[in-house]
Amino acid sequence: MTMLENEKERRKEDLEKVLDEKHPALQLSSLSKEELQTLCKELHQKIDVIDEERYDIASKVAINDKEIQNLSQKIFELKGKMKKPNLRKVRVSAGAMLGALLGAKVKESVDFKANLKTVKKEEEKKEEVTDWRKNVDAMSGMEGRKKLFDSAQ
Repeated sequence: MTMLENEKERRKEDLEKVLDEKHPALQLSSLSKEELQTLCKELHQKIDVIDEERYDIASKVAINDKEIQNLSQKIFELKGKMKKPNLRKVRVSAGAMLGALLGAKVKESVDFKANLKTVKKEEEKKEEVTDWRKNVDAMSGMEGRKKLFDSAQ
């Protein structure tokens, strides 16, 4: 036999010894029908009492577990080490997202362009570009140089 089997047998024998010590075997053969009924009633009463105690203990354990969980959460909050909960991916349409953010009054067909600010750009003054050939012809000769000299002063 292996050590595991020996251990199982030893535990089984210990359990039988404890049960024999606490609850001796009933001798039912010598009892009458009425005595058996009273014995059954007594056993049922004992079972009821034990079930009540078991239920009370189980409820106390559940309450203590909840309290321990709450206290450990408070400890984490005080230390500043919060666990981030695992977030689920949720598919939401754009209209549903707007409804959730802006309220139920908003229609799904919101015109975003109407809400945009208009920015007026100042047009830079550009010199009018003319044909360079005409400009060269006008500036050639003494008249052109005179114009440049007059404009510089």
